[in-house]
Amino acid sequence: QVQLVESGGGLVQAGGSLRLSCAPSGRAFGRDAMGWFRQAPGKEREFVAGINWSGDNTYYAASVEGRFTISRDNTKNTLYLQMNSLKPEDTAVYYCTADFGGYYGSNWNLYDYWGQGTQVTVSS
Repeated sequence: QVQLVESGGGLVQAGGSLRLSCAPSGRAFGRDAMGWFRQAPGKEREFVAGINWSGDNTYYAASVEGRFTISRDNTKNTLYLQMNSLKPEDTAVYYCTADFGGYYGSNWNLYDYWGQGTQVTVSS
């Protein structure tokens, strides 16, 4: 059974940093595009960042560009999201996702697998 397991969420003050990790299990994801989405209470799921299979192409939402960095280590079968200069509006459940077909854009409907999410809370 394929699973995506996120970790690294928590409570941080505004201006602080967190690094999220996503470790797929059940199969290797070295040839799949991957991404991060988030969802705050009462809001729709929102694209955060995407990365192609090799890691040399990335795409960010305007709201996080320059503060967040998506990366992957295919030797460890792990996806990362480094989040710096966090703001209270970054508070959400963050989800890891993967797509077999190489898509790493903002349309959540096009991704094949999803994790259960990890909570990130930024206090002011």
